[in-house]
Amino acid sequence: MIDWVQPSILFFLGAAIVPFVKGKARSALLLSIPAIALLTMVVSSQGMHGVINFIGYELVFGRVDKLSLGFGSVFMVSAFASLVFALHVKDVREHIASLLYVGSATGAVFAGDLFSFFMFWEMASFASVFLIWLRGEEQSSAAGMRYLLVHIVGGLFLFGGIVLHVGSGGGLAFTEMPKEGLASTLMLLGFLINAAVPPLHAWLADAYPEATITGIIFLSVFTTKTAIYAMIRGFPGLPILVVLGAIMAVYGVMYAVNENNCQRVWCYHLISQNGYMVTGIGLGSELGLNSAASLAYTNIIYKALLMMGISSVTYMTGRRKQSELGGLFRTMPWTFVFFVVGGCAIAGVPPLLGFVSKSIVVTVAGEMNQGWVILMLVFGACGTWLHPLKLIYMVFMGEDKKIPASDPPENMLWGMRILAAICVVFGVFPGLLYGLLPYEMDYKPYTMAHLVKSFQYMGFTLLIFIIFLKKLTPENYISLDTDYIYRKATAGFVWVAHRFAFLRNIT
Repeated sequence: MIDWVQPSILFFLGAAIVPFVKGKARSALLLSIPAIALLTMVVSSQGMHGVINFIGYELVFGRVDKLSLGFGSVFMVSAFASLVFALHVKDVREHIASLLYVGSATGAVFAGDLFSFFMFWEMASFASVFLIWLRGEEQSSAAGMRYLLVHIVGGLFLFGGIVLHVGSGGGLAFTEMPKEGLASTLMLLGFLINAAVPPLHAWLADAYPEATITGIIFLSVFTTKTAIYAMIRGFPGLPILVVLGAIMAVYGVMYAVNENNCQRVWCYHLISQNGYMVTGIGLGSELGLNSAASLAYTNIIYKALLMMGISSVTYMTGRRKQSELGGLFRTMPWTFVFFVVGGCAIAGVPPLLGFVSKSIVVTVAGEMNQGWVILMLVFGACGTWLHPLKLIYMVFMGEDKKIPASDPPENMLWGMRILAAICVVFGVFPGLLYGLLPYEMDYKPYTMAHLVKSFQYMGFTLLIFIIFLKKLTPENYISLDTDYIYRKATAGFVWVAHRFAFLRNIT
């Protein structure tokens, strides 16, 4: 009897088969893969599975515990909704890239050794870049190449760290890594790049907005959350992560204020949200790690919903800038409703999903007397509520630009319905979320103190929004970020190479 099936195999097989089926059969195939994969996770027994001896080392392709099951299950739910959203896509190459990407990220989550983890990690990087390139524009081609180069560098850091760790007798098992040493530092750098931790973050806002309409939904979930999983597994309680995470929480919302491109707003917002998770990992207690995991799970759901909303607007109008949009609630009413649900969920409005997860990390920081961390996280929380307000107003309310539009195809609406329903159900019944966390937890979100604080944050942010509404009106300019450095460095390298080539030719 087979008691374990590596879920990634199902996605890889699906990617091989999907070019040969069309119509309803293709839709059925795409949706059955995450559904069957989730079923295999539900019935799997915890422990080590798929163990293979290789040149004296044990490769573990199936480490099943509460952490891997939690990430794997939420990955499957998000993949199912995202594939529903993408059913109308005719380009089979996009479906292949999506399946390979999701399968690789899922394989990394269940990998029990560093070698197989690295293998799946790299496969995810190479599969995901095609979701950018397949947009078929000059900007997407360039952004995809920059994305790939950054992740190759991150992969080299990770591989170098693994080689040094194993070579020094650390073993191949992917468990908690040493807090010091060159090997651990290199591995951590690899994880930090994929988690988009400043100043190693600019690839995300650079590349994701250039992806295909549906590709950005997948991209917003799997790369950064696989990195969050890896840090929970390998570097819990590392103090530097508290500092980096708190900076991320503020940095992302500050940069999002300046953005006109709706997708770039959510990309910077994603960086901010990841900061809360990194902070929880750095705090290191069981409740801290639970806070990181719960934020990862919930962010996967409502961030994908928000990306679906903006992608629907782009798909139906051909526009991505806030300054070009307005008044769409009249012509895209269902998209407006689902976007509001996602915006309220990410802002922590009760009784939605974000309300039952976002405050846990602040509670942990309070228990550890980290006052400055609390201040930065609260500032980030106010920014988190500001940006949904801004986009709801600029895109759907505000000045009616008389843009001819309608709600997107039914499959795209169903993708949003699924995630919006999860935001409500898991917010009303938080035990469903807490049951997925790696450690037992007795946390009660619906207390008077928590409700009052949440409404205070929202009321303060709403007041700021009303007072500074004119100042928040987006303008058409490009925000410089740390990618400016390697863009100029690359241009300089090319210039020098051309000069050397010229000198060689004349000699």
